[in-house]
Amino acid sequence: MTTATQEAPIRDRIQVPAHPTWPALDAAAKTALKDRIKRLLAEQNAVLVAHYYVDGDLQELAEETGGYVADSLEMARFGAESGAKTLVVCGVRFMGETAKILNPEKRVLMPTLQATCSLDEGCPAEAFSAFCDAHPDHSVVVYANTSAEVKARSDWVVTSSIALPIVQHLHERGEKILWAPDKHLGRYVQRQTGAEMLLWDSACVVHEEFKGFALERVRRLHPDAAILVHPESPDEIVDQADVVGSTTQLIKAVRDLPNREFIVATDEGIFWKMHQLAPDKTLIAAPTAGEGATCESCAHCPWMAMNALQNLEQVLRRGDQEIQIDEAIRQRAVIPIQRMLEFAREQGIGQTRGIR
Repeated sequence: MTTATQEAPIRDRIQVPAHPTWPALDAAAKTALKDRIKRLLAEQNAVLVAHYYVDGDLQELAEETGGYVADSLEMARFGAESGAKTLVVCGVRFMGETAKILNPEKRVLMPTLQATCSLDEGCPAEAFSAFCDAHPDHSVVVYANTSAEVKARSDWVVTSSIALPIVQHLHERGEKILWAPDKHLGRYVQRQTGAEMLLWDSACVVHEEFKGFALERVRRLHPDAAILVHPESPDEIVDQADVVGSTTQLIKAVRDLPNREFIVATDEGIFWKMHQLAPDKTLIAAPTAGEGATCESCAHCPWMAMNALQNLEQVLRRGDQEIQIDEAIRQRAVIPIQRMLEFAREQGIGQTRGIR
């Protein structure tokens, strides 16, 4: 396994935004705002698709209006199956792009197109294409957290819930793999499968904040708690985990495991669905570098935090913030995404209507 350390300066140039501050709404104002959004969704034959990491009010609204709350694999699948003319994606930009790639005939809106992703920004298409050109004997596997242009350069697109079986499949066929962009997820997949992998050097600003020594201290305070870790986390976090998995897999663990306490090392937005499914369980946020220091993420993605009820209503009123993708790029990018979805169907991976 080799990491493409020559690209590290790209990561250094990523500008992590401050967390946005949204005006507080009392119960009456929030209800009125949600009612206006519901009316706009109905009038525009629009459906709301929300990721587990966005604000709980948006997740709740999606479920109340016949939309969907899911991880990125199931968001992509739901969008492709929905009969709505407009998809409103609450998440980060690559999720909206994936929806448009799969649904070119539909209008795809987001509360803001400024909601990007450190992994996406850390893997610019031109530099990545050159990296691929330098290793033509490798199958190119990219994480969903990438731009349409990067996906168009790939052979396979994966999410965290399907990365292991796909890479295992390629490894069994004797293929060498060029992986991008998350080096921690790539390293975890390599360790689990034994595949020969060349890793792009990038990381999620949220998951990279978790620190092993701090997690160990919290674990000693809660010895009966199960530790749930997303594989985008560093090795020192993954090595302490009771469960390593995608957002959906971690949510299911809270519901299904007998433990009463859980230490959760992923974005705190996931707590809304965890509390919904297991209200009697205690959730403890894994500590980040924010303890006694300035924290870039504090276990919540600043780009995910750009989604709110207020700008959701605005985009439905104005019709701006629409995802547009060059058709030639879309036609290339759809191939590896559909390859992933077909593999998932063949292997019976995932589901189409949320966690029950």
